[in-house]
Amino acid sequence: MGTDLVLLDVMMPGMDGPETLQRLRADERTADVRVVFMTARTQSSDVQRFLGLGALGVIAKPFDPMMLAGEARGYLQR
Repeated sequence: MGTDLVLLDVMMPGMDGPETLQRLRADERTADVRVVFMTARTQSSDVQRFLGLGALGVIAKPFDPMMLAGEARGYLQR
């Protein structure tokens, strides 16, 4: 695996995060990119759904911008 990590917001205009992830997975150039969702929807059922879609994890919003880089690095080291 490379060092690419996409931080993907769940709720976006036009195309939401889960649909974006589905499209990334469908393209051979981005099929293996690692994705972490960012969302305020952090109930366990939501988190399980996002993980089931292939995300590495979920970062809860609001998040501490000073801690974001460290959290992202943690997902890259997994």
